[in-house]
Amino acid sequence: MKNKTTVNSLIKMKQENKKITMLTAYDYPMSVILNEIGIDIILVGDSLGMVVLGYENTLSVTVDDVIYHTKAVARGNSSAFLVSDMPFLSYKISIQDAVQNAGRMIQQGGAHGVKIEGGAGTSDIVKAMISADIPVKGHIGVTPQAIFQAGGYGLKGGSEKEAQKLLNDAKELEKAGVFSIVLEKIPQELAKEITESIKVPTISIGAGVYCDGQVLVTHDLLGMFDKFIPRFAKKYVDLRSVIKNAVSQYKQEVEEGKFPGKEHSYSIND
Repeated sequence: MKNKTTVNSLIKMKQENKKITMLTAYDYPMSVILNEIGIDIILVGDSLGMVVLGYENTLSVTVDDVIYHTKAVARGNSSAFLVSDMPFLSYKISIQDAVQNAGRMIQQGGAHGVKIEGGAGTSDIVKAMISADIPVKGHIGVTPQAIFQAGGYGLKGGSEKEAQKLLNDAKELEKAGVFSIVLEKIPQELAKEITESIKVPTISIGAGVYCDGQVLVTHDLLGMFDKFIPRFAKKYVDLRSVIKNAVSQYKQEVEEGKFPGKEHSYSIND
């Protein structure tokens, strides 16, 4: 059985050049599978708004949504470090709100830590959460909760000015006390520089191979979501087609009277 992943073990993995694996989960069955495989970090991402709840983006996801799904994932989790996403407006209104909402993720949801989006401007929020004994994962580069302000999901860090800001953001988040930072959709050369400049692990989602680990939305990996497929999302299987074929076969067998058969039915003498 895999040892439980902790903040300290993640930092040790970076020190020993061992790659960190991270995937999303939103329910008990997927949590069990990811644990059986030995995934290091499970994220209950606000991506659930799009891939599970059917919203156009992540902005409609609430604290209660994340806690509900975190509870389910926690029941299936035995070894992974479980992180809950802080939804839009759950941590930037006030530091008090941020700590209380993050605390609910831990106390009610069963998470081990939380993830927030934003750079140096979130340092005080990070410090307050850590003072309340809540581990925090940072997230810079493309930040989906800021898509309207940013004008979409375009590459970040392409200019020298943007690159310098992201490097500074990473360093400030490290100083504030984050245990790890997600780098989303930035040039891999910049991701390499950031990774080599800080002591906490970097996790790439569209930031190249030089980061300390990788994360994908599991529904993208499995081919379960087809509305929007980013370039960095590798589809390892087309599970959507597999499920459609199975359901289609079930429908046909019911309509033709082939299901249930004798082996799926009970008799009075059973």
